[in-house]
This record gives sequence, structure tokens and C-alpha cells, in this order.
Amino acid sequence: MKVTRIAYSAGLNPGKYAALREQARRLGRVRSEVWQRYGSVSGVASGLTDRQVRDRWLADGTHVQFGVLANAWKETVRDAMADIAANLAAAKVEVRRAIGRRTNDPVERKRMLNALKADHWAGDRFLSRLMREHWKRGRSRTHTQIVVRADNYNTLVDRQGRLWLAVPGLQRRHMVKIPLSSTVAPRGTLRLILRGGRVEVHYQIDASLMRSSQRPCGDRKIGVDKGYTEALTDSDGDRHGCGLGELLTAESDRLKKRNRRRAKLRSIANTAALRGDHAKAHRIKANNLGTAKRDRQAARHRARVRTETFTAVHRVVDKAATVVAEDLTKTFAGRQKLGKNIIRRLAAWTKGVTAEALASVSERRGSALVHVNAAYTSQTCHRCGRLGRRGGDKFHCTWCGVVWQADVNAAINVLQRASDPDIALRTPHLRVKQILQDRTDRHRTRLPVQDSSPGHHRAESETSEPLSNEQPVGSRLRSLRQLSVFVPRGSS
Repeated sequence: MKVTRIAYSAGLNPGKYAALREQARRLGRVRSEVWQRYGSVSGVASGLTDRQVRDRWLADGTHVQFGVLANAWKETVRDAMADIAANLAAAKVEVRRAIGRRTNDPVERKRMLNALKADHWAGDRFLSRLMREHWKRGRSRTHTQIVVRADNYNTLVDRQGRLWLAVPGLQRRHMVKIPLSSTVAPRGTLRLILRGGRVEVHYQIDASLMRSSQRPCGDRKIGVDKGYTEALTDSDGDRHGCGLGELLTAESDRLKKRNRRRAKLRSIANTAALRGDHAKAHRIKANNLGTAKRDRQAARHRARVRTETFTAVHRVVDKAATVVAEDLTKTFAGRQKLGKNIIRRLAAWTKGVTAEALASVSERRGSALVHVNAAYTSQTCHRCGRLGRRGGDKFHCTWCGVVWQADVNAAINVLQRASDPDIALRTPHLRVKQILQDRTDRHRTRLPVQDSSPGHHRAESETSEPLSNEQPVGSRLRSLRQLSVFVPRGSS
């Protein structure tokens, strides 16, 4: 497994930054040209690889118009063709699902899957329609990146112990030396990204060489519930990443105030430009509506969120050999109306970072990650399996008469969902609700399970509990009252 590391420039000369900026601008034209020619149906039909594209451009002289060195534009062509292939592969995932829904004939399904894999889908009307729907014609507006081959740069350390990175410039045998803030020399293919007068050096390393990969995982099976106020809550009742909610709320409120002020300044600048005061409009846009400071603040916030989330995941993996988590890739529309501030804060929820951290840390430390269906895990009682009512951080079970901590209850449900034979990962949420209600009805009426499969017997035994005299009087009255609802009229 590979992980990305980033080194930053420190005290870079403005002249060097301008030279790198010009080189990145010219390479952006290369990237745009590749997407224009090969990022469409006709480009896929040609079946050309990046090396064949390079040979064609060398033969017809296309490379001369870019004004950059050969290694620079060749690496950019390779990188752009890889982006197109990844974009195409993402669209094929949705098309494969549509093929499975369209036909049950194994021969026809195999024919369409083979045509999709071999990029012969343009001749099939069904596949062509789906590919045009899920794969839009791409274009590139990236003009701030430089890809440097592994054998095309040098690193050196000066007498003060400062690390320097020397990369090729626009002229032959002319290297641009970049001072780095890191003491670890980058390796492999580099991607230089220019942002706000600073150069970011992105490179990949083997995850097995990282210190966190050498930490052993636990030996238990634990379910986790992803949350907003805290990153994770496990089935043991422990909370991890409790500072996540404060980070997200503070950043969301700060952005609200800042964007409100920026909108007011932008309105003043536009009004000044309309009445002919272009000098005032230019001063406001140059001094008050820039993006350099905003981007730095956003980068710091993302770093803090990732640190909090990854630390929480590491604490879970410290005691878990198998982590059971809910799959939140599918959205669920709720009926409850929320306020504007709550909607705005929930929009900043970084559930994608949590999912990335669970997958990355589990793979690096040797634990297994199991995804389960997330439908109704936070609205079901883990003790009796019946649907209840959740309000804030409390879950009210109307059958048991108990108030649970909502996140802990959801984490236990996630753990139990991993061994549920009836609810699969892709089971629709309406079907999940029907299964839960059927189990409740069987439990209330004490009807035997008609299906003799072992899975149904196990599910019945897990959700069924006999009424006993040890139950509280209120619980027994509620149970009898609910049981009486299902007794038909005229029966004794």
C-alpha cells in the first residue's frame, strides 16, 4: 500500500517561483490538449496508450508548440492519460450495476461486461447510452502542476543542514533549486503543486515503512458508529475523537461570518465599478477579496480534522482485529426539518475523511474492516430489535421502556448487523424496515417462523425474549397492551 507525503518549500525566491509558475502554465496546455483529444468517445475508440500518443506528437511536431523540455511534457501526457483512464473506470462501475439490473441471462450479461471491459461499448446502444450518461466529456483546467520523473531531480543538504530539491526548469541543464522545510528527502515520481507562492512536493512511500504500520492491532471484534460531535463511538461505549464536533462547528460559524463580510465588500466593489470608480473596485478586490489567506486557513483546518480523525481510528484499531462500520456512501433523506444553522454545520461533516481513515489504518495495521447496511441502525433498540425514537443523543425504546445513549446503541446495532443473515450490505432501506417490523410482529404474537432455514431460526432466537415476572410492572403492562393489538376479534 502506498501513502502520499507532502513536503513544502520554505523561503522560496520569487524569481524561482515565477519560473516554476510559467512552466506549470505551459504544461497545463499539454494537459488540456490530451483531454481535448482523448477524453471523449472518439479518444477511447482510438485505443491509444500514453506512449503511442507521445510517439505521434513527436512524429507530427505537436510537442514543439508547448515550449517545454521533453521529459516534462511526456510525464504530463502520461499523467493526463492515467486521469482519463481513472475517470472512465469510475463511470464503468455504475454501468456494471445497470447491467446486473437489466438482465438475468448469464450469456447476455457476460457479453455486455466483456464489451465494457474491452472498450467496445460504442457499438452497443444500451452500453453507449449508459456510458454517455455516466461519463461526461472531460476537460482540464489544471495549470499549477509539474510532474517530475524519479531520475530527473536531485536532492542535497547544505552546511546548515537545510534540504534542497533541484528540478529541471524551462532551459536545458538549468535546474531550479527549491529549499524544503522537511529533513526527509522525497523519493520516486514527484508532483509539484504551486499554491499561494509556495511549492508543495507530493510523493508516495510504502506504508509498511511507516511507524504506525508497525503497531499491532487488537484481538476483538468491535462495531463503530460515525458521528458529528465525535469521530467514532464503539460498541464498548468509548468515544474517540471528541474534539471533532467543536472543530467543525467553529469552522462553519467562522466561514459564515467571513463570507457574509466578503459578500458585502464584493457588493461595494461592484457598485463602485458601476459608477465608474474602478480604482476603488480594484483596491477592494486586490486587498480584501483574495484567496491566499483563505486557502491557508482551509488547509490548516483540513489538517486538524484529519489528525483528530486518524487518531480516533488508531485508538479503535488498538483493541480491534475486526472493525465493523456502517456504509454511508448511500444517502438517506430524513423527514425531520432542521434549522439553517444545523443544516449548515452538518454539511461540513467529514464522513468521507472518517471512511478514508478506517480503510487506510485498518489496511496498514492488519485489521479487517467490514461494512454493513446502515439503514435504521440508529433507530432500532439493540436489546429487543424494535424500532424506537431517537432524540438528540438519547434513544427511547417504547418496548423496553429504557433510554439508551444513542451513539452507543447504534454502534452495538452495527456490530450485530455484521452477523445478520437477512440484511445484506445492498438491501434497500424499505426492505430493511419491513424485515425489522416482521421480526417485531413475530415476537409480539409469538408465531413460529414459517421458514425452516437456520438463518431465520437464529434471527428469531436473537430477537425473541419471553415475558417474565421479573420485568417491571409498567413494562409488562405495555407488553400485554401491545400483544392485545394483534389478537383477532372473536378469539378466546
